[in-house]
Amino acid sequence: RLATAVCVMQNETCLWSYVGTPRLKMRAFSDSFIETYLQAAGDQAFGCVGAYRLEGLGAQLFDEIEGDYFTILGLPLLPLLEFLRTRGIVAS
Repeated sequence: RLATAVCVMQNETCLWSYVGTPRLKMRAFSDSFIETYLQAAGDQAFGCVGAYRLEGLGAQLFDEIEGDYFTILGLPLLPLLEFLRTRGIVAS
């Protein structure tokens, strides 16, 4: 499981927080596939959690994905936007 969290702070007080836990199931792959993947992905693979970039070549690493795409990328954007709408910060 992957856990991605966000907290909105004001004056050292947490106004709102959220933790998203999408589920990603990696497929079975060979050592040669991993070698080819890492060569193709280059340094970008090592600049992200888990050495995959779901928005790029990393999508090939998975059989199943359950959960919010933005949460997997690192920010639970949809729940955050909903909070911001309730506060009148983002138009509803």
